[in-house]
Amino acid sequence: MTITPSQRSSAQAQTAPQASLHRVKLLVTGIVQGVGFRPFVYRLAHELGLSGLTFNHSLGVTIELQGASAQLAQFIATLTQTPPPLARIDSVTQETMAPIPNSQGFEIIQSQASEGAQVAVSADKSCCEDCLNEIKDPHNRHFRYPFTNCTNCGPRYTLINALPYDRPNTSMAKFSLCEQCAEAYGDPLNRRYHAQPVSCPNCGPQLTLTTPNGQAIAHRDAALDRCVALLQQGDIVAIKGLGGFHLVCDASNHQAVMRLRDRKQRPAKPFAVMCSDLNMAKTLAKASEAEWQLLCSAERPITLLERIDSPSLLSPGVAPDIDRLGLFLPYTPLHHLLLSQLQRPLVATSANRSGEPIITQSVGIQNQLAGVVDAILDHDRAILNGCDDSVVQMIDDELQVIRLARGYAPLTLHWQDSVKEHTLAVGAQQKNSLAFGFGHNLVLSPHIGDLFSLEAEHYFTDTLATFSRLYQFTPRYVVSDRHPDYAPTRWARDYAAEQACHHSQVQHHYAHILSVMAAQQYTGKVLGFSFDGTGLGDDKQLWGGEVMLADVKGYRRIAHLQPMALIGHEQAINDPRRIMLALLFEQHSPEAIAALNLPAIQGMSPLLIQNLYQLWRKDVAIHQTSSIGRLFDALACLLGLMTRTQFEGQAGMLLEGAANRVASEPAPLRFTLPLVEGVWQTDHLWQQILNAMSLRDNAPQWQGLIARAFMDCLADAIDSLAREHAHLPVVLTGGVFQNRYLLKHTQRRLKQRNQQVLSPKQVPVNDGGIALGQLWHEIHRQRSAAKQ
Repeated sequence: MTITPSQRSSAQAQTAPQASLHRVKLLVTGIVQGVGFRPFVYRLAHELGLSGLTFNHSLGVTIELQGASAQLAQFIATLTQTPPPLARIDSVTQETMAPIPNSQGFEIIQSQASEGAQVAVSADKSCCEDCLNEIKDPHNRHFRYPFTNCTNCGPRYTLINALPYDRPNTSMAKFSLCEQCAEAYGDPLNRRYHAQPVSCPNCGPQLTLTTPNGQAIAHRDAALDRCVALLQQGDIVAIKGLGGFHLVCDASNHQAVMRLRDRKQRPAKPFAVMCSDLNMAKTLAKASEAEWQLLCSAERPITLLERIDSPSLLSPGVAPDIDRLGLFLPYTPLHHLLLSQLQRPLVATSANRSGEPIITQSVGIQNQLAGVVDAILDHDRAILNGCDDSVVQMIDDELQVIRLARGYAPLTLHWQDSVKEHTLAVGAQQKNSLAFGFGHNLVLSPHIGDLFSLEAEHYFTDTLATFSRLYQFTPRYVVSDRHPDYAPTRWARDYAAEQACHHSQVQHHYAHILSVMAAQQYTGKVLGFSFDGTGLGDDKQLWGGEVMLADVKGYRRIAHLQPMALIGHEQAINDPRRIMLALLFEQHSPEAIAALNLPAIQGMSPLLIQNLYQLWRKDVAIHQTSSIGRLFDALACLLGLMTRTQFEGQAGMLLEGAANRVASEPAPLRFTLPLVEGVWQTDHLWQQILNAMSLRDNAPQWQGLIARAFMDCLADAIDSLAREHAHLPVVLTGGVFQNRYLLKHTQRRLKQRNQQVLSPKQVPVNDGGIALGQLWHEIHRQRSAAKQ
């Protein structure tokens, strides 16, 4: 829009002689739309007496400025050094223009369309303090309005349909602004200027409470009040948030929590808990100052913290047998209003069926989860792009992102070089995400999830369609994992055949290492430790305990864990007692194993053990794996901490919890893991662990002592091998390194010797980062090919 002369300050008038005036055009790229960037530009130009204009377009923001050279220099310095809080400037391109005679005033003009979008889409942000104060103020027109937002907060990615980021291109297009909202939206000096989701009770979205079958119960404020009453009486409610629905119940009500577990068929996986404020969070968990700051950050992630046992405040069913809690704070006005009335912690877990994507429409709740919930709190602002909650933790006060989603994603990395052709990386089968390379942008999508169902595969294609639409993105190069049966690999293969474009593949564990290199934009050689649960190796075996010398050109596997047998293939992953038995069979007969009196096999019939032994002995229905993750599973079974894998990473959490319960003084128990001709000798370590089982008779914390010695042993083995390559940076990646104890003690050993450890920054070290690693390899392959 154009600013009228009455809105301009006389300070804007050009007082310098025309001969001393200069005019420049700036093209600014990065996260510069939907973050208050143009109002910031307007106010700054206004203060410095500069004339000109600014507008959004698909590449970013253009600014034309005219004035004295000193003021122009000051403008550019201020813009680049102190941009708006939510903005991120990747580049500023400057072009000299001829001054325009009698130029006065500064204008914000209508956005312009352009080919080939480059602007970075902003992630959704939590409700700011100004908006929060307004919904608490009875005299403010936004009092108790659940969709209050401004330029500094609120939804972005989840409601955008196209670029540039303007209201007609969002799910707010159907809501016509009332007179007061239109005035705020059109005033560059108002914090709601061009805040695309801006609305109020008179013109914006509204709440509706329905039955599980969609019949209306209450509307507006009454819907919220009735929802609070249902939660207070122990009911389960599906509540629509920014990027999808949560299943919500009173976290202090044990019956309600267990009812949710039973209905959702989720027996053990921890639930996230939303607290009303920091004070409530501090009654449930212990944390460092950095962790509390992370919990309160604008991203409002689910933050894994050390649990305080509070039987009266939290049901033990929230996180059974786990010493950590996933806590987060309200991030929308609706959540704030809900928690302020309840004043008790709430379970808030993603509304989905196991293994499927988060549900974004109430019809999905009605069709899939009507038997789980007692009511649905819905609203009429459509979620165009689903986005789950981010999950993070701090290790030695350094951020580790476990699930990249709301608040952090889409994650856009600016690359100084340029991706010449649109390049798509389709990621892994589990914790899938997509990566897009175009121009100077490397974009990692929000978490998509495990691709084991048609619904999940549809979510994959919907996310791809979203980014293709936003960035007018048509891939000419596609890169995938090497596993031929992964759904993303099949998609990439089919797409490449249909579109006659180039398809390449990158080994899974190498892609893990590359993802950390991409986060650091590092291209040189590294020593990479890639530890996870499963990934297809070059020899068609299942890898997962790999050490590689790697750069962007390729890798050489220099060490790995001695392979162990998965009896019954996938059955062994779900029933890790089979892995434990395979390791025991290496040194013991079934009769000798029975005499060990292990808790994990007390429920197994001798006939079953004998049958598994025969399969193992004859090498029938066996896969070999070098996976560290599977070794964690076997040890957790041996120690009696679990018998079945009920959720991914369970063994690591249980072992870490047991280790953390042991006193912090030097452990009386030490194990070694010899490296012989590039193979870590698992059988040697396993025998030491079996010998240590004698501690059961006289050490009450015997499980923790063994768990701690096991993880210390892995840290020692990593450090020992790293010493042989002390001149190289180290990469620690793969889902196993989400284990806080292992990562913390490994990094401390390496850093004590001043060996560099590359941080993954905001890129997940689990399979959620695989796509970015694939992309990093492919764009460098293209560059290398272009030089030949």
